[in-house]
Amino acid sequence: MDTVYKDSTKRNVALLAACQALLFTNNSTLIAINGLAGLALAPYIGLATLPVTFWVLGGAIGTMPASLHMKRVGRQRGLTTGTLWGIVGALICASAIWAQSFWLLCFGTLVFGVYNAYGQYYRFAAADVASGDFKPVAISLVLAGGLVGGILGPTSSRWTIGLLSPKFMAAYLVLIGFAVITMLLLRLIRIPTPSAAEQSAAGRPLREIAAQPKFIVAVLAGAIGYGVMNFLMTSTPIAMQACGHPFGDAAFVISSHVVAMFAPSFFTGRLIRRFGVVPVMLTGAALNLACIGAALAGLAVANFWWSMVLLGVGWNFLYIGGTTLLTDTYRPEERAKAQGANDQTIFIMMVISSFTSGMTVTSAGWERVNLMALPLIALVAAALIWFALRQRTGSAAA
Repeated sequence: MDTVYKDSTKRNVALLAACQALLFTNNSTLIAINGLAGLALAPYIGLATLPVTFWVLGGAIGTMPASLHMKRVGRQRGLTTGTLWGIVGALICASAIWAQSFWLLCFGTLVFGVYNAYGQYYRFAAADVASGDFKPVAISLVLAGGLVGGILGPTSSRWTIGLLSPKFMAAYLVLIGFAVITMLLLRLIRIPTPSAAEQSAAGRPLREIAAQPKFIVAVLAGAIGYGVMNFLMTSTPIAMQACGHPFGDAAFVISSHVVAMFAPSFFTGRLIRRFGVVPVMLTGAALNLACIGAALAGLAVANFWWSMVLLGVGWNFLYIGGTTLLTDTYRPEERAKAQGANDQTIFIMMVISSFTSGMTVTSAGWERVNLMALPLIALVAAALIWFALRQRTGSAAA
Protein backbone atom coordinates (compact mmCIF):
# COMPACT_ATOMS: atom_id res chain seq x y z
CA MET A 1 0.00 0.00 0.00
CA ASP A 2 2.88 2.33 0.89
CA THR A 3 4.53 1.65 -2.49
CA VAL A 4 1.28 2.39 -4.31
CA TYR A 5 0.95 5.68 -2.40
CA LYS A 6 4.52 6.70 -3.25
CA ASP A 7 4.07 5.83 -6.94
CA SER A 8 0.81 7.81 -7.06
CA THR A 9 2.46 10.79 -5.38
CA LYS A 10 5.40 10.76 -7.78
CA ARG A 11 3.04 10.52 -10.78
CA ASN A 12 0.95 13.45 -9.58
CA VAL A 13 4.00 15.56 -8.76
CA ALA A 14 5.49 14.86 -12.21
CA LEU A 15 2.26 15.81 -13.98
CA LEU A 16 1.84 18.93 -11.87
CA ALA A 17 5.43 19.90 -12.68
CA ALA A 18 4.65 19.55 -16.40
CA CYS A 19 1.55 21.73 -15.98
CA GLN A 20 3.68 24.28 -14.10
CA ALA A 21 6.13 24.28 -17.00
CA LEU A 22 3.38 25.11 -19.48
CA LEU A 23 1.81 27.71 -17.17
CA PHE A 24 5.10 29.56 -16.87
CA THR A 25 5.77 29.23 -20.57
CA ASN A 26 2.68 31.38 -20.95
CA ASN A 27 3.55 33.60 -17.99
CA SER A 28 7.12 34.31 -19.08
CA THR A 29 5.85 35.11 -22.58
CA LEU A 30 3.40 37.59 -21.08
CA ILE A 31 6.14 39.09 -18.91
CA ALA A 32 8.30 39.62 -21.99
CA ILE A 33 5.63 41.14 -24.25
CA ASN A 34 2.83 42.66 -22.14
CA GLY A 35 4.76 45.78 -21.16
CA LEU A 36 6.08 46.31 -24.69
CA ALA A 37 2.67 45.71 -26.29
CA GLY A 38 1.22 48.12 -23.75
CA LEU A 39 3.92 50.66 -24.58
CA ALA A 40 3.01 50.41 -28.27
CA LEU A 41 -0.74 50.89 -27.69
CA ALA A 42 -1.03 52.98 -24.51
CA PRO A 43 -2.51 56.47 -24.84
CA TYR A 44 -0.01 57.60 -22.20
CA ILE A 45 3.47 56.17 -21.64
CA GLY A 46 2.95 55.82 -17.89
CA LEU A 47 0.21 53.26 -18.58
CA ALA A 48 2.58 50.93 -20.44
CA THR A 49 2.53 48.24 -17.75
CA LEU A 50 -1.24 48.43 -17.22
CA PRO A 51 -1.78 45.17 -19.21
CA VAL A 52 0.59 43.51 -16.73
CA THR A 53 -1.37 45.04 -13.86
CA PHE A 54 -4.67 43.76 -15.27
CA TRP A 55 -3.13 40.29 -15.70
CA VAL A 56 -2.18 40.30 -12.03
CA LEU A 57 -5.56 41.82 -11.08
CA GLY A 58 -7.28 38.90 -12.80
CA GLY A 59 -5.29 36.61 -10.52
CA ALA A 60 -6.20 38.64 -7.44
CA ILE A 61 -9.90 38.50 -8.33
CA GLY A 62 -9.83 34.82 -9.23
CA THR A 63 -7.63 33.27 -6.55
CA MET A 64 -10.12 32.90 -3.67
CA PRO A 65 -13.02 31.75 -5.92
CA ALA A 66 -10.61 29.29 -7.57
CA SER A 67 -9.62 27.83 -4.20
CA LEU A 68 -13.23 27.49 -3.03
CA HIS A 69 -14.20 26.02 -6.42
CA MET A 70 -11.57 23.31 -6.05
CA LYS A 71 -12.80 22.52 -2.55
CA ARG A 72 -16.19 21.70 -4.11
CA VAL A 73 -15.17 19.87 -7.28
CA GLY A 74 -11.61 18.68 -6.58
CA ARG A 75 -8.21 19.69 -7.92
CA GLN A 76 -8.47 18.02 -11.33
CA ARG A 77 -11.77 19.55 -12.42
CA GLY A 78 -10.94 22.92 -10.90
CA LEU A 79 -7.52 23.21 -12.51
CA THR A 80 -8.97 22.12 -15.87
CA THR A 81 -11.52 24.95 -15.63
CA GLY A 82 -8.61 27.32 -15.13
CA THR A 83 -7.11 26.46 -18.52
CA LEU A 84 -10.34 27.55 -20.24
CA TRP A 85 -9.84 31.05 -18.85
CA GLY A 86 -6.35 31.02 -20.37
CA ILE A 87 -7.64 30.08 -23.82
CA VAL A 88 -10.32 32.78 -23.79
CA GLY A 89 -7.88 35.38 -22.44
CA ALA A 90 -5.30 34.67 -25.15
CA LEU A 91 -7.97 34.99 -27.86
CA ILE A 92 -9.05 38.37 -26.51
CA CYS A 93 -5.43 39.60 -26.34
CA ALA A 94 -4.79 38.56 -29.93
CA SER A 95 -8.02 40.30 -30.99
CA ALA A 96 -6.89 43.44 -29.17
CA ILE A 97 -3.61 43.50 -31.06
CA TRP A 98 -5.52 43.02 -34.33
CA ALA A 99 -7.85 45.91 -33.44
CA GLN A 100 -4.98 47.98 -31.95
CA SER A 101 -7.08 48.47 -28.81
CA PHE A 102 -5.17 49.14 -25.60
CA TRP A 103 -8.20 48.69 -23.33
CA LEU A 104 -9.25 45.41 -24.98
CA LEU A 105 -5.69 44.18 -24.40
CA CYS A 106 -6.05 45.07 -20.72
CA PHE A 107 -9.33 43.14 -20.56
CA GLY A 108 -7.74 40.13 -22.25
CA THR A 109 -4.87 40.03 -19.77
CA LEU A 110 -7.42 40.36 -16.94
CA VAL A 111 -9.21 37.22 -18.18
CA PHE A 112 -5.90 35.42 -18.67
CA GLY A 113 -4.98 36.29 -15.09
CA VAL A 114 -7.73 33.98 -13.81
CA TYR A 115 -5.86 31.08 -15.44
CA ASN A 116 -2.78 32.14 -13.53
CA ALA A 117 -4.84 32.21 -10.31
CA TYR A 118 -5.83 28.57 -10.78
CA GLY A 119 -2.30 27.63 -11.83
CA GLN A 120 -0.80 28.93 -8.58
CA TYR A 121 -2.48 25.98 -6.82
CA TYR A 122 -0.32 23.37 -8.59
CA ARG A 123 2.15 23.68 -5.71
CA PHE A 124 -0.57 23.26 -3.08
CA ALA A 125 -1.98 20.26 -4.96
CA ALA A 126 1.46 18.66 -4.60
CA ALA A 127 1.53 19.50 -0.88
CA ASP A 128 -1.92 17.93 -0.46
CA VAL A 129 -0.78 14.53 -1.75
CA ALA A 130 2.67 14.46 -0.10
CA SER A 131 3.61 13.27 3.37
CA GLY A 132 4.97 15.79 5.88
CA ASP A 133 8.64 14.99 5.27
CA PHE A 134 8.29 14.97 1.49
CA LYS A 135 6.08 18.09 1.36
CA PRO A 136 8.79 20.77 0.83
CA VAL A 137 10.43 18.59 -1.81
CA ALA A 138 7.11 18.02 -3.63
CA ILE A 139 6.40 21.77 -3.62
CA SER A 140 9.85 22.63 -4.93
CA LEU A 141 9.81 19.92 -7.61
CA VAL A 142 6.50 21.18 -8.98
CA LEU A 143 7.86 24.73 -9.07
CA ALA A 144 10.94 23.38 -10.85
CA GLY A 145 8.67 22.85 -13.84
CA GLY A 146 8.80 26.60 -14.33
CA LEU A 147 12.40 26.14 -15.50
CA VAL A 148 11.10 24.86 -18.84
CA GLY A 149 8.78 27.84 -19.07
CA GLY A 150 11.66 30.20 -18.43
CA ILE A 151 13.41 28.89 -21.51
CA LEU A 152 10.47 28.13 -23.79
CA GLY A 153 8.39 31.27 -23.18
CA PRO A 154 10.86 34.02 -24.11
CA THR A 155 12.28 31.83 -26.90
CA SER A 156 8.79 31.39 -28.31
CA SER A 157 8.12 35.13 -28.06
CA ARG A 158 11.33 35.94 -29.97
CA TRP A 159 10.20 33.67 -32.83
CA THR A 160 6.57 34.76 -32.87
CA ILE A 161 6.61 38.45 -31.90
CA GLY A 162 6.78 39.53 -35.54
CA LEU A 163 5.47 36.37 -37.22
CA LEU A 164 2.09 37.92 -37.99
CA SER A 165 0.99 41.48 -38.49
CA PRO A 166 0.30 43.42 -36.33
CA LYS A 167 3.33 42.79 -34.14
CA PHE A 168 2.70 40.69 -30.98
CA MET A 169 -0.48 38.98 -32.30
CA ALA A 170 1.12 35.60 -33.07
CA ALA A 171 2.86 35.59 -29.67
CA TYR A 172 -0.53 35.77 -27.95
CA LEU A 173 -2.11 33.13 -30.22
CA VAL A 174 0.62 30.59 -29.39
CA LEU A 175 -0.45 30.74 -25.73
CA ILE A 176 -3.67 28.93 -26.66
CA GLY A 177 -1.74 25.82 -27.70
CA PHE A 178 0.15 25.67 -24.40
CA ALA A 179 -3.13 25.96 -22.44
CA VAL A 180 -4.72 23.13 -24.47
CA ILE A 181 -1.75 20.81 -23.77
CA THR A 182 -2.07 21.66 -20.05
CA MET A 183 -5.74 20.70 -20.15
CA LEU A 184 -4.85 17.30 -21.61
CA LEU A 185 -2.18 16.64 -18.97
CA LEU A 186 -4.57 17.52 -16.15
CA ARG A 187 -6.87 14.69 -17.26
CA LEU A 188 -4.12 12.24 -16.23
CA ILE A 189 -3.83 13.52 -12.64
CA ARG A 190 -5.36 11.27 -9.97
CA ILE A 191 -6.22 13.34 -6.89
CA PRO A 192 -9.37 12.22 -5.04
CA THR A 193 -12.38 14.56 -5.11
CA PRO A 194 -13.13 15.93 -1.62
CA SER A 195 -15.70 13.94 0.33
CA ALA A 196 -19.04 15.48 1.30
CA ALA A 197 -17.75 15.90 4.86
CA GLU A 198 -14.63 17.74 3.67
CA GLN A 199 -16.71 19.98 1.42
CA SER A 200 -19.09 20.98 4.20
CA ALA A 201 -16.57 21.31 7.07
CA ALA A 202 -15.62 24.90 7.85
CA GLY A 203 -12.89 24.67 10.48
CA ARG A 204 -11.65 27.71 12.34
CA PRO A 205 -12.48 31.25 11.20
CA LEU A 206 -9.92 32.75 8.86
CA ARG A 207 -9.09 35.51 11.34
CA GLU A 208 -8.03 32.85 13.89
CA ILE A 209 -5.84 31.07 11.34
CA ALA A 210 -4.33 34.37 10.18
CA ALA A 211 -3.48 35.42 13.75
CA GLN A 212 -0.77 32.74 14.02
CA PRO A 213 2.78 34.18 13.85
CA LYS A 214 3.79 31.42 11.42
CA PHE A 215 0.92 32.35 9.09
CA ILE A 216 1.80 36.05 9.27
CA VAL A 217 5.46 35.44 8.41
CA ALA A 218 4.59 32.98 5.63
CA VAL A 219 2.16 35.39 3.95
CA LEU A 220 4.42 38.42 4.46
CA ALA A 221 7.42 36.67 2.91
CA GLY A 222 5.39 35.29 0.01
CA ALA A 223 3.59 38.56 -0.74
CA ILE A 224 6.55 40.92 -0.43
CA GLY A 225 8.93 38.46 -2.09
CA TYR A 226 6.57 38.13 -5.06
CA GLY A 227 5.74 41.85 -5.05
CA VAL A 228 9.37 42.97 -5.15
CA MET A 229 10.17 40.39 -7.80
CA ASN A 230 7.26 41.59 -9.94
CA PHE A 231 8.10 45.27 -9.32
CA LEU A 232 11.66 44.87 -10.59
CA MET A 233 10.96 42.29 -13.31
CA THR A 234 8.05 44.18 -14.92
CA SER A 235 10.08 47.32 -15.41
CA THR A 236 13.21 45.54 -16.69
CA PRO A 237 12.23 45.24 -20.41
CA ILE A 238 11.16 48.91 -20.44
CA ALA A 239 14.34 50.04 -18.66
CA MET A 240 16.49 48.02 -21.06
CA GLN A 241 14.70 49.52 -24.05
CA ALA A 242 15.28 53.00 -22.61
CA CYS A 243 18.99 52.14 -22.33
CA GLY A 244 19.07 51.21 -26.03
CA HIS A 245 19.32 47.45 -25.55
CA PRO A 246 17.47 45.41 -28.26
CA PHE A 247 14.45 43.21 -27.51
CA GLY A 248 16.57 40.07 -27.93
CA ASP A 249 18.72 41.12 -24.97
CA ALA A 250 15.65 41.89 -22.86
CA ALA A 251 14.11 38.52 -23.73
CA PHE A 252 17.40 36.80 -22.80
CA VAL A 253 17.51 38.61 -19.45
CA ILE A 254 13.89 37.72 -18.65
CA SER A 255 14.50 34.12 -19.73
CA SER A 256 17.54 33.92 -17.42
CA HIS A 257 15.48 35.44 -14.63
CA VAL A 258 12.69 32.86 -14.95
CA VAL A 259 15.26 30.05 -15.09
CA ALA A 260 16.82 31.44 -11.90
CA MET A 261 13.37 31.50 -10.31
CA PHE A 262 12.85 27.78 -10.84
CA ALA A 263 16.20 26.00 -11.31
CA PRO A 264 16.95 26.12 -7.54
CA SER A 265 13.70 24.23 -6.97
CA PHE A 266 15.56 20.98 -7.65
CA PHE A 267 17.36 21.44 -4.32
CA THR A 268 15.44 24.12 -2.33
CA GLY A 269 13.18 21.53 -0.68
CA ARG A 270 16.21 19.52 0.41
CA LEU A 271 17.92 22.65 1.74
CA ILE A 272 14.83 23.35 3.83
CA ARG A 273 14.87 19.81 5.20
CA ARG A 274 18.57 20.09 6.09
CA PHE A 275 18.94 23.68 7.37
CA GLY A 276 15.37 24.67 8.23
CA VAL A 277 12.90 26.91 6.45
CA VAL A 278 13.81 30.24 8.10
CA PRO A 279 17.56 30.19 7.24
CA VAL A 280 16.70 29.42 3.61
CA MET A 281 14.21 32.30 3.53
CA LEU A 282 16.73 34.69 5.10
CA THR A 283 19.19 33.71 2.37
CA GLY A 284 16.48 34.62 -0.15
CA ALA A 285 16.12 38.09 1.39
CA ALA A 286 19.91 38.57 1.26
CA LEU A 287 19.96 37.62 -2.44
CA ASN A 288 17.25 40.21 -3.12
CA LEU A 289 19.48 42.86 -1.55
CA ALA A 290 22.38 41.68 -3.73
CA CYS A 291 20.10 41.95 -6.77
CA ILE A 292 19.46 45.62 -6.03
CA GLY A 293 23.19 46.20 -5.60
CA ALA A 294 23.89 44.72 -9.04
CA ALA A 295 21.17 46.88 -10.62
CA LEU A 296 22.52 50.07 -9.08
CA ALA A 297 26.08 49.29 -10.18
CA GLY A 298 25.46 50.05 -13.88
CA LEU A 299 23.20 49.90 -16.94
CA ALA A 300 25.01 47.30 -19.06
CA VAL A 301 23.23 44.13 -20.12
CA ALA A 302 25.41 42.26 -17.61
CA ASN A 303 24.05 44.40 -14.75
CA PHE A 304 20.48 43.68 -15.75
CA TRP A 305 21.33 39.99 -16.12
CA TRP A 306 22.97 39.62 -12.70
CA SER A 307 20.21 41.62 -11.06
CA MET A 308 17.46 39.44 -12.52
CA VAL A 309 19.28 36.16 -11.80
CA LEU A 310 19.87 37.05 -8.15
CA LEU A 311 16.27 38.24 -7.89
CA GLY A 312 15.02 34.94 -9.28
CA VAL A 313 16.95 32.77 -6.81
CA GLY A 314 15.95 35.04 -3.90
CA TRP A 315 12.30 34.79 -4.90
CA ASN A 316 12.57 30.99 -5.07
CA PHE A 317 13.85 30.68 -1.51
CA LEU A 318 11.23 33.08 -0.14
CA TYR A 319 8.32 31.62 -2.10
CA ILE A 320 8.99 27.93 -1.46
CA GLY A 321 9.87 28.68 2.15
CA GLY A 322 6.69 30.71 2.64
CA THR A 323 4.55 28.00 1.02
CA THR A 324 6.12 25.35 3.25
CA LEU A 325 5.51 27.44 6.37
CA LEU A 326 1.91 28.06 5.34
CA THR A 327 1.07 24.35 5.00
CA ASP A 328 1.74 23.95 8.73
CA THR A 329 -0.86 26.56 9.74
CA TYR A 330 -4.17 24.97 8.71
CA ARG A 331 -6.21 21.78 8.99
CA PRO A 332 -7.39 19.87 5.89
CA GLU A 333 -10.87 21.41 5.98
CA GLU A 334 -9.30 24.90 6.27
CA ARG A 335 -6.88 24.64 3.35
CA ALA A 336 -9.14 26.36 0.78
CA LYS A 337 -9.56 29.59 2.73
CA ALA A 338 -6.01 29.63 4.12
CA GLN A 339 -4.43 29.02 0.71
CA GLY A 340 -6.87 31.42 -0.94
CA ALA A 341 -6.11 34.19 1.56
CA ASN A 342 -2.36 33.68 1.08
CA ASP A 343 -2.49 33.81 -2.71
CA GLN A 344 -4.97 36.68 -2.75
CA THR A 345 -2.56 38.72 -0.62
CA ILE A 346 0.25 37.85 -3.03
CA PHE A 347 -1.80 38.89 -6.05
CA ILE A 348 -2.89 42.17 -4.42
CA MET A 349 0.76 42.95 -3.77
CA MET A 350 1.54 42.10 -7.38
CA VAL A 351 -1.23 44.41 -8.64
CA ILE A 352 0.25 47.30 -6.69
CA SER A 353 3.82 46.48 -7.72
CA SER A 354 3.14 46.05 -11.43
CA PHE A 355 1.18 49.30 -11.71
CA THR A 356 3.64 51.40 -9.69
CA SER A 357 6.55 49.79 -11.53
CA GLY A 358 5.46 51.21 -14.88
CA MET A 359 4.76 54.64 -13.43
CA THR A 360 8.09 54.69 -11.60
CA VAL A 361 10.40 53.44 -14.36
CA THR A 362 8.92 55.80 -16.98
CA SER A 363 8.85 58.87 -14.75
CA ALA A 364 11.69 58.45 -12.24
CA GLY A 365 14.01 55.88 -13.83
CA TRP A 366 15.48 52.45 -13.12
CA GLU A 367 17.52 53.57 -10.10
CA ARG A 368 14.43 54.78 -8.25
CA VAL A 369 12.65 51.50 -8.97
CA ASN A 370 15.41 49.61 -7.17
CA LEU A 371 15.68 52.02 -4.24
CA MET A 372 11.95 51.72 -3.59
CA ALA A 373 12.33 47.95 -3.15
CA LEU A 374 14.91 48.22 -0.36
CA PRO A 375 12.62 48.92 2.64
CA LEU A 376 10.30 46.08 1.65
CA ILE A 377 13.13 43.55 1.64
CA ALA A 378 14.32 44.93 4.99
CA LEU A 379 10.82 44.34 6.39
CA VAL A 380 10.85 40.69 5.29
CA ALA A 381 14.31 40.15 6.80
CA ALA A 382 13.21 41.75 10.09
CA ALA A 383 10.07 39.58 10.26
CA LEU A 384 12.09 36.42 9.64
CA ILE A 385 14.66 37.33 12.31
CA TRP A 386 11.82 38.06 14.78
CA PHE A 387 10.19 34.71 14.02
CA ALA A 388 13.49 32.83 14.36
CA LEU A 389 14.17 34.46 17.76
CA ARG A 390 10.62 33.70 18.85
CA GLN A 391 11.03 30.05 17.91
CA ARG A 392 14.37 29.85 19.72
CA THR A 393 12.87 31.42 22.85
CA GLY A 394 9.95 28.99 22.72
CA SER A 395 12.31 26.01 22.36
CA ALA A 396 14.45 27.21 25.26
CA ALA A 397 11.38 27.62 27.48
CA ALA A 398 10.19 24.12 26.60
